[in-house]
Amino acid sequence: MTENNPDPKEKIIDGRLIAEEIEASLIEKIAGLKVEGIIPLISVILVGDNHASVVYVKNKERSARRCGILSKKDVYPESLTERDLINRIEELNNDPLVHGILVQLPLPRHIDERTVMEAISPSKDVDGFHPLNTGKIFTNNSPFYPCTPYGIIKMLDYYGISVKGKNCVIIGQGNIAGKPMALMLINRLATVVSLNIFTKDIKSFTQKADILISATGKMHLIDESFVKKGSVVIDVGISNINGKIYGDVNYDRVIDKVSKITPVPGGVGPVTVAVLMENTVKSVMMKKNKDLRKHA
Repeated sequence: MTENNPDPKEKIIDGRLIAEEIEASLIEKIAGLKVEGIIPLISVILVGDNHASVVYVKNKERSARRCGILSKKDVYPESLTERDLINRIEELNNDPLVHGILVQLPLPRHIDERTVMEAISPSKDVDGFHPLNTGKIFTNNSPFYPCTPYGIIKMLDYYGISVKGKNCVIIGQGNIAGKPMALMLINRLATVVSLNIFTKDIKSFTQKADILISATGKMHLIDESFVKKGSVVIDVGISNINGKIYGDVNYDRVIDKVSKITPVPGGVGPVTVAVLMENTVKSVMMKKNKDLRKHA
């Protein structure tokens, strides 16, 4: 391909490759921990039989196995009460062998997600959703950053894409991706615009974006008319239509206009899972250092 028309493959931000490198670095660290008799353990709680949640949990279990992290899974019917769920979380909080606790979202409507997230010990909150950990994003010193936005930061870093001084537009203000993503980009001196369902004339913002991040879950919301030529597009959205996965971005219509883009699947998802494993190992190291200080 010519310089003006690069091979589309060169534009791909390969999440699977980045995830493999993160996992490889963790394997080495975990091997060292096991020599000391420390085995990282993540406990996953799944309530109900939401198909997407079941798939996500399996992906996390596979990543844990590859890294050498033990994972155990509690599966409960959708009828589980909020009180019983919190009781189980408290048991895991008090279990010294458990380093990470993950409650797979979404939860049934009768269970309040905020109450559940607050019940998880901040030191075991490897998903990064406890308010003490999310609050520390403001001062850029959270022990656990939410996995999806932290994974996106890692992807940008891997490909040498600086956000400093760049116009970064985020579509979606959810607690899992959009909100923490905005703060993390601000911490890196980006100029950030956050859009929501009430934003008028979305294109007037997205067409100026050096980096566009879409996290809406609306299939093919973004086509070439939304993006600036030479921009970077990060697709966080996932839609499952008749068993096939689609992103927010119409990849085929956008690929010729952008400089870099994440595919769906194979983009943000694998890195999000790898970062979860990284957070679990970080939890192990935090506990180890705390124990050393206690016995010093």
